[in-house]
Amino acid sequence: MTLAIAVRGLTMRYHDREVLKGVDFDVNGGEVFCLLGPNGAGKTTTNEILEGFRQRTGGEVSVLGLDPGAHPTRLRERVGNVLQECGFPRQARVAELIDCWRSYYPSPRPLGELLEIVELSGEKNTLVRKLSGGQRRRLDFALALAGDPDLVFLDEPTTGYDPESRRRCWTSIENLKSLGKTIFLTTHYLDEAERLADRVAILINGKIAVNGSVSEVAAQAGLRPSLKLVNPTLEDAYLRLVGEHAC
Repeated sequence: MTLAIAVRGLTMRYHDREVLKGVDFDVNGGEVFCLLGPNGAGKTTTNEILEGFRQRTGGEVSVLGLDPGAHPTRLRERVGNVLQECGFPRQARVAELIDCWRSYYPSPRPLGELLEIVELSGEKNTLVRKLSGGQRRRLDFALALAGDPDLVFLDEPTTGYDPESRRRCWTSIENLKSLGKTIFLTTHYLDEAERLADRVAILINGKIAVNGSVSEVAAQAGLRPSLKLVNPTLEDAYLRLVGEHAC
């Protein structure tokens, strides 16, 4: 299986503080990979290094076959980003804004397909300022897909949204996967990770504590199905692991 991301011995130091302490993981092409961890664990730093926005202190990183530190511009032509907070020209209409983004890429995805993927076909002539929070988040997805990227980074994509909007965003993410896109997801919502991710890694104190499918992570955390045949959840495993490392 082709690797979309390969990370070996990744370290990052800010002055006298070591944030990443030898991180190792792989992301397979076409999968949804979720990086979890408490605040301050190093998730944002890892994301920024993978995206080519921050230079690492040490280790090896390959994203779509490129070193993001050495070839950030080439990498960004093949990557889409959905950040925690995105700003739009609020006077623009949805289709106009997406078309503007499409013009930045040599082989953009067709406008109609983008609108359909994110379920905004009915809002294509709507002013951005009139969109709901969930609709604006789906517009984020459309802009991230404008250049038809091979890899999409989703940083806390549903933070602050109501349950219905979260479910609609989940559908958009599942649509991305059905297109064969590789998705690198960070979230604090463990039900979201459990629903969407093929594999998860939990980053604690600058190191990967566990890595695998939800059931594999639960087993590594020492959790087993109960006599009632209720499988341990990802939340059970996460809380067990974070609690152990906090002691």
